[in-house]
Amino acid sequence: MIHKLGQIMLYVNNQDEAVKFWTEKAGFRVISEENNGQGMRWVEIAPTEGAETSIILHNKEFVAKMSPGLHLGTPSLLFFTENLDELHGEFSTKNIKVGDIVDMPSGRVFNFADDEDNYFAVMEKK
Repeated sequence: MIHKLGQIMLYVNNQDEAVKFWTEKAGFRVISEENNGQGMRWVEIAPTEGAETSIILHNKEFVAKMSPGLHLGTPSLLFFTENLDELHGEFSTKNIKVGDIVDMPSGRVFNFADDEDNYFAVMEKK
């Protein structure tokens, strides 16, 4: 039986730039970094040190060569925050591309894009 979601794989064109975006702009932390010395490098990031789910940043080009049939599209991720207005303002100040705040039945939400134009959403639940 599956009891939790552990990691989400995010395939990026430039791992160093992706790490920079997620840590310097979005406020995530690097949890671990692995490199097998043969081109396989991955960086684990999370919003907090003890987060149950983390994101693994993989090199898209390398993974495509190793696993040609693998879907390398961006997963649709929805993050949660307790202060949507504050986060929206913070992201805007850091020049993150953000959408308008929208009221939904389950809470308020806005979309944002990383530096590779992958879009994500963040919600403040009701």
